[in-house]
Amino acid sequence: MLMLYFSGTGNSKYIAELFCNVMNTHFSQTASAGLPAQCCSIEEKIDFKQLISSHETIGFCYPIYGSRVPRIMREFVGRHLEYLKDKKVIIFCTQWIFSGDGARVFTDMFSHNFIKVIYAEHFLMPNNVNNLFILPLENEKKIKKYLTNAERKMQIVCNNIINGIIKKRGFNVFSRFLGLFQGVFMSIWEKKALDLVKVYDDCNQCGLCVSICPMRNFENRNGKSIAKGNCTICYRCINKCPQKAIAVFLKAKVKKQYKRL
Repeated sequence: MLMLYFSGTGNSKYIAELFCNVMNTHFSQTASAGLPAQCCSIEEKIDFKQLISSHETIGFCYPIYGSRVPRIMREFVGRHLEYLKDKKVIIFCTQWIFSGDGARVFTDMFSHNFIKVIYAEHFLMPNNVNNLFILPLENEKKIKKYLTNAERKMQIVCNNIINGIIKKRGFNVFSRFLGLFQGVFMSIWEKKALDLVKVYDDCNQCGLCVSICPMRNFENRNGKSIAKGNCTICYRCINKCPQKAIAVFLKAKVKKQYKRL
């Protein structure tokens, strides 16, 4: 099976790699004829069309933003839609508190019966939004607790998948109702984010944001980095900038950064 992920600051990468490690450990311990699980970031420069075509089961892992799949993941799926026809699909989304139907909304990109969802799950992970005072970054002890709980949950998830047990988190009516309201809010926020990335004068034009942005949203111009209006709200640049010179939405400067993963 193949696990494809997008990860802004490491949470979804951690879950995607954890899944493949657990599955591959099972294969090796049971001498199973099953092929190892392969893990790839959608940012990699590889032939995804061939890769997807050669696998029967495709997993997707991404951070959920207010019950919205990140734009970069939506665009990736759109480019490879024809190769996903009739594939068995596993959906994992990482969230901080509660996303409603964070895993289910992934299926909105497909027509009815286009894919077969065999598992869908949400994983609680540490908060990486570092410029909203109501969303504090956790300390190391709390982060460790998130990771330990995720590891325990992944063991259960993998055992279920191996034994053919199908579970679909976020597919019930209540989750869809909550997700609807979050999704409307996030749609507005997502559009605003395109023009609300701010680079402060502290920028020393080190070029890090230019090289790490998954959307190629930055370029060096006139002595500092400039945002070009193509943000997917992943918070990678904000958390990685050595000068803490980048912000999204709020004008207040970032004081702490999420760098645990």
